[in-house]
Amino acid sequence: MKKLESREDIEHLVNSFYTKVVKDETIGFFFTDIAKVDWDKHLPKMYSFWESILFGQMTYKGNPMGVHFPVNEIQAMEQKHFDQWLTLWRTTIEENFVGENADMAIYKSENIAKLMAFKMDLARRL
Repeated sequence: MKKLESREDIEHLVNSFYTKVVKDETIGFFFTDIAKVDWDKHLPKMYSFWESILFGQMTYKGNPMGVHFPVNEIQAMEQKHFDQWLTLWRTTIEENFVGENADMAIYKSENIAKLMAFKMDLARRL
């Protein structure tokens, strides 16, 4: 297996991941039915997001938390959704990559999911 070490690797990871996401019964509808994601815009943002997180390239510009709040208002994003997101992400990484950056991508995703789940739950309570 290959190490996760370039923008091209991130593009492959993100594309493979979202191929799973859109077919997933637990979370796919958030992307296809609620957010109605424009993949031509979303995917490059996700490439930059992960490139910034893993390689420190600082190519990402945006507010990932802020984008999720309107979706959460339409349909609650619950712990089970974040757990499934993590499962798909981890599986995609493990199917494609090994090494320190692959491990870091899993570790960072776990932290992101915990924070997002907490903030989405808090927003629903306010």
